[in-house]
Amino acid sequence: MKSNYTVPKVWKNDSENGGQFASINRPTAGARFERELPVGENPLQLYSLGTPNGVKVTIMLEELLALGIKEAEYDAFLINIGEGDQFSSGFVNINPNSKIPALVDKNNGNPISIFESGSILIYLAEKFGHFLPKDLKERTEVLNWLFWQVGSGPYIGGGFGHFYSYAPEKFEYPINRFTMEAKRQLDVLDKQLEKTTYIAGEQYSIADMAIFPWYGALVKGKLYDAGEFLAVHEYKNVLRWADELLTRKALLKGRLVNRSWGDEDQQLKERHSDQDFENLNLKFK
Repeated sequence: MKSNYTVPKVWKNDSENGGQFASINRPTAGARFERELPVGENPLQLYSLGTPNGVKVTIMLEELLALGIKEAEYDAFLINIGEGDQFSSGFVNINPNSKIPALVDKNNGNPISIFESGSILIYLAEKFGHFLPKDLKERTEVLNWLFWQVGSGPYIGGGFGHFYSYAPEKFEYPINRFTMEAKRQLDVLDKQLEKTTYIAGEQYSIADMAIFPWYGALVKGKLYDAGEFLAVHEYKNVLRWADELLTRKALLKGRLVNRSWGDEDQQLKERHSDQDFENLNLKFK
């Protein structure tokens, strides 16, 4: 692939790079406008969007509620990243990195802010005592795979997904580069799931909740419409695992929270109680 681009000695943001998020991307951090975040009545306040990273947390919350843990009740407010909601002063106060998801635990009047999806999953697992084993060896294996996803995910989303689906122009080199890595990661999972029922062993955990919204959705053809391109049928163990997780009602609920696109019966822009799911179709589509 030929390129006419000459790399400057010092990079400057002097031209729009195009693409879906070009109008909001900047090389600086911090709030861009003043706006307080809404606050609901439940103990936990989630500010998010139904992207894979956001869905990790709503799956976890719905799984906790399915166990009858009322203290895990939450309000989920929509943060529309396409409109720049993540740069409000209220959101930046709880996540200076301006990325979804972000969670506030009211904590009986002494609020705790948690950001980064992996950190939120660990926080909730430790607070409520579920989906993260206490045995040191088993706990470490879950955390190994949780951090694998956190470190690998940007190659799928910011790499493969961006150049294959969102970039204003298609270029062979980056698509090939990130496709190779996406398939390598799927092969890592497939080989692991040949040995275990769930990602980290025989128990469902926060590792599964973190990995499913990315790789489970990918092999089911629901992410970037890339199933055929990636030949996902090759990853039979990942498909088996994804189908197993899709039998969990809490997971099906969690993937609809803060969703603002697609069929109307698959959208729950805000969530305040279990009754909000009454008119939704929990079928994975």
